[in-house]
Amino acid sequence: MAIDVKQIGDLVQEKSEFIRALFGEIDKVIIGQRYMLERMLISLLANGHILLEGVPGLAKTMAVTTLAKAIDADFRRIQFTPDLLPADLIGTQIYRQSDGEFYTRKGPVFANIILADEINRAPAKVQSALLEAMQERQVTIGDETFPIPEPFLVLATQNPIEQEGTYPLPEAQLDRFMMKLKVDYPNKEEERKILDRMASTNKKFDIKPVIHPNQIAEIRSVVDEIYIDDKVKDYIVNIVCATRDPKKYGIDLGNFINYGASPRATIFLAVAAKAHAFIQQRGYVTPQDVKSIGYDVLRHRVIISYEAEAEDKTSEDIIKTIFDNIEVP
Repeated sequence: MAIDVKQIGDLVQEKSEFIRALFGEIDKVIIGQRYMLERMLISLLANGHILLEGVPGLAKTMAVTTLAKAIDADFRRIQFTPDLLPADLIGTQIYRQSDGEFYTRKGPVFANIILADEINRAPAKVQSALLEAMQERQVTIGDETFPIPEPFLVLATQNPIEQEGTYPLPEAQLDRFMMKLKVDYPNKEEERKILDRMASTNKKFDIKPVIHPNQIAEIRSVVDEIYIDDKVKDYIVNIVCATRDPKKYGIDLGNFINYGASPRATIFLAVAAKAHAFIQQRGYVTPQDVKSIGYDVLRHRVIISYEAEAEDKTSEDIIKTIFDNIEVP
């Protein structure tokens, strides 16, 4: 097995060379926010989707747009509003009077990278239309089914400070997102650099493509080959199971958890850990990879109780307690 792991490591080193150039192009525009950018790349390589939560003005849209340019991908931004219809998202059939036939007009969801801006401002039927495309990688319009182009990455945003007139995503729909990120403000030094770079009325950046979407599938196959030891697999399963029954693992969390993470969390945690190892240019997964990505995969899947809220506990607090108490291999 040691020889195989070395071969995988050499392959990862070769195929991950583009990462430095990719971040070099993105850094032309985005200052800081490396956590968000790395998670976007991990999600792309792990074939998952991301829910971004942060106040306006933190470069979420700009980061997604820049990433799309750097991988030469087709990008669409969709502003979710209360009057948005599923047809505005996936497309519809239009009657053509000239020949009396219906033809299909595809919606903006047929792109490589989708920014679903303020997804919680659209009603459930619109949210469901997008989430179906995310899960099935296809859309049905009339009696025809159309595949979504690959790679397909959805980055949905939520504004945590304006909840009036919103339609919160149900837990079952939140579970479709591989990760939920909390995007924070830049620090003082980064903010000064942002001021120096962006305080202009006509700022343009020349972003050169580093990789083509057709190459993503090949890189994903390398990510799949990254070695994950049985002990690390058991570690992942123990973490997820501890969110459902912490007492079984000797963790006293009272009645703080209403519902734990689903088996989808186990799968996503393993795949995302592999992708994290890939961007670290390693051919094997370590427990630290699992820890690094664990909060992002689990924070929206651990549903806390009113008792936890009353004691000012968050899902992150619960996850930290679990990580602190589960034995690391």
